[in-house]
Amino acid sequence: IFKMGIPGSGKNLFPSNIQGLPTWYTIRANKDGFIAHNEQRDIVIAMNPNSFARDLASVTPGGAFFYADDIKQPITRTDVAIYPMPVKAIVRNDANVPSDFRDHVANMVYVGVLAQMIDMDMDKIYAALDFHFKKKQKPIDMNFNVVKAGAEWAKANLEKKDAFHLEHMNKTEGLIMADGNMAGALGAIYGGVQFVGWYPITPATSLAESLNDYLPQLRNREDGKHTYAVVQAEDELAALGMSIGAGWSGLRAMTSTSGPGLSLMTEFAGLAYYAEVPVVIWDVQRIGPSTGLPTRTSQGDLTFTHFIGHGDSQSVILLPGDVYECFEFGWKSFDIAERIQTPVFVLSDLDMGMNQWISKPFKYPDSPMDRGKILLEEDIEELKGNWGRYADTDGDGIGFRTFPGNKHPMSSYFTRGTGHDDHAKYSEEADVYLDNMDRLKRKHETAKKYVPAPVLHAMKGATVGIIAYGSTEAAILEAQYQLEKERGLKTDFLRVRALPFTKEVDAFLAKYDQVFIVEMNRDGQMAQIMMTEYPQYAPNFRTVAYGDGMPASAKWVREGILAKYMEKKTVSGKQKAAGSKKKAVKKVAAKKAVPAKKTSARKVAKKAVTGLRSKAKRK
Repeated sequence: IFKMGIPGSGKNLFPSNIQGLPTWYTIRANKDGFIAHNEQRDIVIAMNPNSFARDLASVTPGGAFFYADDIKQPITRTDVAIYPMPVKAIVRNDANVPSDFRDHVANMVYVGVLAQMIDMDMDKIYAALDFHFKKKQKPIDMNFNVVKAGAEWAKANLEKKDAFHLEHMNKTEGLIMADGNMAGALGAIYGGVQFVGWYPITPATSLAESLNDYLPQLRNREDGKHTYAVVQAEDELAALGMSIGAGWSGLRAMTSTSGPGLSLMTEFAGLAYYAEVPVVIWDVQRIGPSTGLPTRTSQGDLTFTHFIGHGDSQSVILLPGDVYECFEFGWKSFDIAERIQTPVFVLSDLDMGMNQWISKPFKYPDSPMDRGKILLEEDIEELKGNWGRYADTDGDGIGFRTFPGNKHPMSSYFTRGTGHDDHAKYSEEADVYLDNMDRLKRKHETAKKYVPAPVLHAMKGATVGIIAYGSTEAAILEAQYQLEKERGLKTDFLRVRALPFTKEVDAFLAKYDQVFIVEMNRDGQMAQIMMTEYPQYAPNFRTVAYGDGMPASAKWVREGILAKYMEKKTVSGKQKAAGSKKKAVKKVAAKKAVPAKKTSARKVAKKAVTGLRSKAKRK
């Protein structure tokens, strides 16, 4: 379908146990480019007797229902087109299919019958088989012959009773299809990843497996030596511990996990935050709490990640909204982690990570690596050894660091998770502790300059705002279209791509007296964080949170917004006045902001030295 130029997406709904429960694969094809999850089932192909009644009931009135005629169950619907198929008979009639392969090849009957009934391009099907079987002619021919047999049977025996068909388009030209986990792995490789510590967990496992697949291909040195290490640890805690050690030693290091694994990583995440060790942590979110629903999607880890660890801490979080951004943030996360010297969390989810999405082709990073503030032997010599690992010399909250192996006698320092001063010496003095925590707060403010800015989808004449993040974008764009077409409600949509929030978020919130915060969880976690960060706008927030494990759909976004939407005339004058007063307070506060400290010529020189070191090639 994609090769026919038709926009679409594919989603795999599978059980988390090993009992052989039903599995569904849903494909959405849409001429207008809407590819989010859709509850409507226009065409259903039933293969499993155990889910037959459920599948039949799910078909939209006027839709089509295909099933193998050896499933002897009652057909209770008269408002859908019914197409029984002699699947086993068609396969048995092909002498080229060995008897022990018949059950496997039987799926191709469904493909052939459907192709005939909805005008699917047979040449594109052949090309897909050629790609899947890597040009091995025997399995290609065996499968394609069954596809043709199914199509020929349908042409001779089935009368078209439904309205659905495919037409060639050109809306996928120049695009690719990929899943977010593979994209994130490729991005990490192009970002220079050198160490990966990981432990298997659904739905993050395929990210590490993709690294194992592609690193040998893309880091193929002439001498045969590896420039990377991928280590499967004994558990998630060990995986992050290894990665932090690698990051401390100067390697670009990462791990990948999901919610339960992230819970185990909490202690080490706090160490990396306080000791200021760069490391990248991918969290491909699934339904919680506890084991939850391991094969269902969610955005339920946001508040946990934002405040991860005991004590006062704030995390830098990247929120990719599509497959391309999984690739982009795969390399950009390393730059940010090393620049800010902190753990950077990349929050994807199962829907984005494991399902197929249309994307523009991945682009090689267009900037040199940013290794951050690093001192080499000659830099320390120039400073006459006068430096402190945690000293804030230019007001951005970030100190300089050295790597193990630096031969200068003044290069070493003690990395600790206990109280420490500017020179990494142990201290329990109250003022030293407070100064250090204030500096970490300044560093978090500095991160706003480096994290990705939000993406704005604006409508002329919009009266309300929508804020969301991650994989909900496709559903929200479709809901925006429906709200305008069906209700005349115009909306502006800001997709947040990172925490801490940037100035673009501040400006967006100031424009509207109703802001709908859409997310896939029960409690409205982004809304909770925004209420703490922007209390002056809290009365304007409308939480649209829903988390049943299924991907976001335009239907629940649209209905959630309409359920809480207040017509302009119903907003009282008192509320408007309160909003104006809050905005005025914000403007006054802005005038009192402390300007950034100026950097001396000597410090500029140190920055220049660091900058020269940073222009490394991404290999």
